[in-house]
Amino acid sequence: VQLQASGGGLVQPGGSLRLSCAASESIFSISVMGWYRQAPGKQRELVATITPARVIDYANSVKDRFTISRDIPKNTIYLQMNSLKPEDTAVYYCMSRIGATISWGQGTQVTVSS
Repeated sequence: VQLQASGGGLVQPGGSLRLSCAASESIFSISVMGWYRQAPGKQRELVATITPARVIDYANSVKDRFTISRDIPKNTIYLQMNSLKPEDTAVYYCMSRIGATISWGQGTQVTVSS
């Protein structure tokens, strides 16, 4: 599956952004979809994931601020990010896993700065 991420940008601390990730095929049966991020000099880390059964997992650092959701007819997942902090600055990647196969989108830059 091919993934196309969008929605990144520059936002002030406390602001909001919504990221989108469009898949090239139906997401109905994809085992896991989600978002990871990678800040300069740091390893890529999990942000949030969602399964077909709507089991959702968040990194502790984004709980109560970020919300992952999916629109099956549009083959798209979203990441609503509120109360953004400078430490949320990173390249955000969407991912999907079907069996043992993991696919990554191209990444979208999120910069939180005043």
